[in-house]
Amino acid sequence: MSERHSLAYLAAWMLGALILLASGMPQAQPQDPISLRLVGGLGGVSQYMRFEEPFWRDHIPALTGGRLQTSIQASDRSGIRGQEMLQLMRLGVVPFGTALLAVVSNEEPEFHAIDLPAVSPDMATLRRTVAHYRPHLRALLAERYDTELLAVYTYPAQVLFCRQGFRGLSDLAGRRVRTSSVGQSEMMTALGAVPVVIPFAASAAAMRAGVVECAITGTLSGNAIGLHEITTHVHDFAVTWGLSVFGANRAAWNALPEELRATLRREITALEQRVWDAVEQETGDGLACNAGRPGCANGRRGTMTVVPATEADQALRRRLLTETVLPGWVRRCGQDCAEAWNRFLAPGLGVQAPAE
Repeated sequence: MSERHSLAYLAAWMLGALILLASGMPQAQPQDPISLRLVGGLGGVSQYMRFEEPFWRDHIPALTGGRLQTSIQASDRSGIRGQEMLQLMRLGVVPFGTALLAVVSNEEPEFHAIDLPAVSPDMATLRRTVAHYRPHLRALLAERYDTELLAVYTYPAQVLFCRQGFRGLSDLAGRRVRTSSVGQSEMMTALGAVPVVIPFAASAAAMRAGVVECAITGTLSGNAIGLHEITTHVHDFAVTWGLSVFGANRAAWNALPEELRATLRREITALEQRVWDAVEQETGDGLACNAGRPGCANGRRGTMTVVPATEADQALRRRLLTETVLPGWVRRCGQDCAEAWNRFLAPGLGVQAPAE
């Protein structure tokens, strides 16, 4: 997108923010419609198309009798760089927005603690991890970005697809693997693999061209881009997930009437639960579709072999977390991050972050 178009988008968001703030000023009549402009998650995926967009486009206006008039854009179609989302929310340019933690962690690595590689190998662990860290996320957003945390969303498990067979994580040595974050790359390097950072949209082409032999991506999204036709084996071990936070600029949030804030908080909490339940189902559905199993509901059937995580994989995962992932994160993040990990996450995960 050109700089001119980006500036036009930002101008539109600033206008929307001013409209929102004005709507909460004393001169507004109690039943005047209030306009909300929002940036959601990634467009073209289930979370946005099935949940976020209809929730804001249809459900909230209907529920409030037209009192709230909403418009939403996917984050990757809004003209706003993901790295800038939190700053724009702090300024009120984006009154309500979604920030992908892996993206904003370049500037704020402390946010990424709950989605580091090898932290949550399954949905049950992920749910506990997020629950333990949520109070700290809420405090970080409020203190550093003047933002009210309203929800934490996740995408389906990010797993390994490979062109040739493997029996577990220890078989990846020497293979070129598509990664999407620093943490994933560090983990693959520790396994003796060669990480290659490639955008999601280019993953299938890179696999076909032989640039990489394996790729880390979502169970169902990998199916959607045809990896089930290019690769032969997929691991059921979740390397990462893809967590994001949804929040509101606090001035914009407080400008809303109290009864509307209560309605939104209640309904967004219910939306978050629906997203998480769907992600758990879609993670399994992606594996079923890639393997051509009867349970496949929302993807294309393949003939892949699903490689189950073994006890050896779990032992290796824990060693990678303690010896590679956590030390690397602490080096990038600092001692405050290690203390936050040890306060909020170590008791539940049984893993202490090292001193810097």
